[in-house]
Amino acid sequence: MSNRNSDLRTAAAAKAAPRELKQERAGQTRRQLLDAAARAFAEKGFPAVTLQDIADRAEVTKGAVYFHFMNKEAVAVAVTEEFYTQLPAIADSVLARQLPPLDAVAEFLLQTAAFLRDHPVGQAGARLQIERNLVGAELPTPFSGFTHSITDLLTQAQEDDSWKSSANPAVIARVLVAAFFGSQHISWIEHNRTDLTDRVREILDTVLPHDAQR
Repeated sequence: MSNRNSDLRTAAAAKAAPRELKQERAGQTRRQLLDAAARAFAEKGFPAVTLQDIADRAEVTKGAVYFHFMNKEAVAVAVTEEFYTQLPAIADSVLARQLPPLDAVAEFLLQTAAFLRDHPVGQAGARLQIERNLVGAELPTPFSGFTHSITDLLTQAQEDDSWKSSANPAVIARVLVAAFFGSQHISWIEHNRTDLTDRVREILDTVLPHDAQR
């Protein structure tokens, strides 16, 4: 009986191995497609990109694109969702350092600036939000989690008395986020975001000046 059970387990494993390999390859192809789509959307914008463009950049067939995504809108939604998984990941990495709250706000914005400057997913996500009325599909609410994270940090700064301000943290967070994403857009148009971190420091110095932290 034990030999029979062993044989059954071996046979089951033999059947499972090709299925797992196929799933792994499908996951890799989907990742290639998302990376290719992010580059395409970042460089050309949603209206100008075709599924063939994405397939060519990913070095797969157009049929492979349709296997994973119903249409171009579905690809755009997936890229935007990927963008909004990266922002919390940046916040988590900053919070793990246990910086003082205002230092954490600055680091969060500066790291996000570097992400937008250097990573196609960041660039595509920001551009797709600007073009959301052209996408024809429902995209995530822009920057809500981002704003919430900054609000929490500013609230902590008030509570531990490291931020000497009676301002409403939620209002200041909205101002910071609006200034940040407006600035990244101008930086993208004028200098391909090469000066974005400098612009972020200007925002921080203006909205959260050092003397307001005493």
